[in-house]
Amino acid sequence: MNKQEAIQEMYKGNYEGLHRRIKMNRDNFIYAAIITGSLDLIRDLPEEDEIDMCEGMERMAEGFRSEGREQGILVGKSEGKLEEKRSTLKEQLEIKLGTISNNLELQLTNATLEKLNILTRNIFNITNEEDVLKIIN
Repeated sequence: MNKQEAIQEMYKGNYEGLHRRIKMNRDNFIYAAIITGSLDLIRDLPEEDEIDMCEGMERMAEGFRSEGREQGILVGKSEGKLEEKRSTLKEQLEIKLGTISNNLELQLTNATLEKLNILTRNIFNITNEEDVLKIIN
């Protein structure tokens, strides 16, 4: 099957006809993996001169999905830690100062992790909301 026939099959929606029929040069697949930063895809690559293009593309797609899942997990953990720190600080401030204003609560929500860490270290020095705002702003 040449490229024109492959495009016609795709246009017709006949993807089954394409599967396992289009081959990709092994070196080109390796270059594509290098360019996309997907070196793990070539770890178990067969030694043949040509690779099934559908299989190669599926390998790349799975690599991208795995990378996305890993990044999502890391971001989720980081956001979870940040939210936990905000929640704990809010509780501590409510115990120390009583009810806190909506403005302070909003400022805590928007504060960076670095500012929240500074606030944590200074929690015993705080006597009012202004002290908190000086630290996180």
